Amino acid sequence: MSTEQGGEPPEGLTAAEYGMWQSFRNGSTYDLRAGEAALDDPHGGLPWGEERTVRARVVSLLLLHGPDPLPGRVSSLKLAGVRITDVLDLAGGTVEPYVELIGCRFDKEVLLPEARFTTLRLVDCSLPRLEAARVSTEGDLHLPRCQVHRGVRLTDAHIGTDLLLNQAVLHRDRRGTSLLGDGLSVGQDLQAEMMEAHGEVSLRGAQIGVSLSLRGSRLSNPYGRRALNAPQLTVGRTLYLTPAGVGNPVLTSGTTPARGTRVQRFECRGGVRLDDGRIGDAVDLDQARFVMEEYQELSLRRVQTPELRFLCERPAQGRVVLSGARVGNLMDQTASWPGPGGLAMGGFTYDNLVPRGRFTLAERLTWVEAATAEYNPEPYELLAAVLRTGGEDADAREVLLAKQRRRRETLGLAGTLWGYVQDWTVAYGYRPGRAALWMAVLWAVSALAFSQIDPAPIKDDEHPPWSSSLFTLDLLLPVIDLGQTGYWHLDGGWQWVTALLILLGWILATTVAAGATRLLRRG
Repeated sequence: MSTEQGGEPPEGLTAAEYGMWQSFRNGSTYDLRAGEAALDDPHGGLPWGEERTVRARVVSLLLLHGPDPLPGRVSSLKLAGVRITDVLDLAGGTVEPYVELIGCRFDKEVLLPEARFTTLRLVDCSLPRLEAARVSTEGDLHLPRCQVHRGVRLTDAHIGTDLLLNQAVLHRDRRGTSLLGDGLSVGQDLQAEMMEAHGEVSLRGAQIGVSLSLRGSRLSNPYGRRALNAPQLTVGRTLYLTPAGVGNPVLTSGTTPARGTRVQRFECRGGVRLDDGRIGDAVDLDQARFVMEEYQELSLRRVQTPELRFLCERPAQGRVVLSGARVGNLMDQTASWPGPGGLAMGGFTYDNLVPRGRFTLAERLTWVEAATAEYNPEPYELLAAVLRTGGEDADAREVLLAKQRRRRETLGLAGTLWGYVQDWTVAYGYRPGRAALWMAVLWAVSALAFSQIDPAPIKDDEHPPWSSSLFTLDLLLPVIDLGQTGYWHLDGGWQWVTALLILLGWILATTVAAGATRLLRRG
C-alpha cells in the first residue's frame, strides 16, 4: 500500500478507511459512533463491525506520509468511535499532524518509542498497552479516561507542556508496573487526577515543570512493595496527594474542592517512596489515605520542600519515614501521626510548626517520643529551637526538660538517682523559679537553726555583729560577700552544715542565674 504526493487515496481501502482519509485531508472529525451509550463504549464487550473498523497500517500511512490537505484546510487525524486493528507502530517516526482519538478501541498495542509529535490526544480509548519510551511532544500528551490493560511506558519521555492522565485506568504489565515514567520530563503540569492504577506507578527521577496532581487517585499494588515509587522526583511547584471533587462533571480542574463538595480522597494501597525529592512549593497530603503492610513505608527521606502538609489519615500499619528531610513549614495535626514504632525522624529538620487544630505541647512531646525508640537528643533540641524562635520560651524549656528525663532512662543506677534529685529539686535547671524557692526555704530554715547558737569569734576585735540571717545568706550566695563568713568559729556538725549550704548555694544560684539569662535573651 502506497500513496503518491497529492490527495488521492491508495487502492484497497475499505469504506471506513476511505472516509478517514478524506476527513484527514479536511481536518475534520471522523465520527463513527452509533449514538447509543452501550454500543459506543470502547471499554464494553459489544462488538464493533467492519463499518467502524480501520487498519493500523492506514493510520500509520496518514500520520507519517499522509496526503496534502485540501485548499484552505490543515490536515489532522481526528477519530471518534473507531476500532483500530493490528499493532499501531509509529516507533521513531515524526508525526506532524495534530492527532486526537476519542472513544476509540485498539485491538493491539500502540508503539510510539522515540516518536515525535506536536500534540497527541487519546481520550476515553481502550488500549492493550501503550509503549512510548523516549517519545517527544512539542505540546500535550493527553490520555484522560483511557483504559490500558497491560501498562503504560513513558520512560525518558519528553512532554513539551502538559501530560494528562485524569480518570485513566491502568493495569499492570508483566513486571507489575502500571505506569513506568522513570526519567519522564513534563514542561508544565502532570495531572493524574481520579486515576486508578493497579500496579506500581514508577516516576523515578521524573521532572515536572509546574505541578504534579494525583488528586482523588487510587493507587494499588498488591503484587510488590510499593504502589508509588518516585525517588529523586523534581516538581517545580506542588505535589498534590489530596481529594478531588466528585460531581458531574468530575472536578479535576487542579484546585481543591470547595467546602461541601462530595470528594474522593487520594488513596494508596502499598508503599510510597518519595526519597530525595525536590518540591518547589509544597507536598500536600491533605486527607490522603495510606494502607500499608507492616513492612511498607511512606518514605520521604531527604525530601526538600518549603512546606509539608502532613494532614493525612493516620496509617494503621507501616512506617512514616522523614529521616534527613528538610522542610520550611510543617503543617500537621495530631490525628495524622503514627504512634511509637511507626515514625522515624532522624535528621529531620523544619523551621516552623503550623498545626491545624489543637496540638498541645504534651501531644507534641508524644510525637517526638514516637520517633525515638532509643534516646536521641536531636528531635528535642530542634523542637525547642523552633518553639524558642516562635517566642514560646516556656514551652521550649519544657521540651528540654523532657529531653533530660528521657536521657535519664539510659543512665545507670547512680546517674538515674542523681537525675531524680536534679529533677525534683531544680528541674534540671529549666525551672529557675523552683531553684529560687529552694534557696528561700534553705535560707529560712538555716537562719532559724543558726539563730539557736552563739558562735565564738575567731578574733575578738575583728568581727561584725552576729546575724544568723545575714550569715546564712552569705553562705548561699557564692559571689556576693556580705562580710559575715570567715569571722566565726563553728564546731562539730555546724561545720558540715556550713559546707553543705555553700555547695547548695553554688548549685541553686547557678540555676537561677541561667534562668535569668534565658529570660533576658528572650527580651
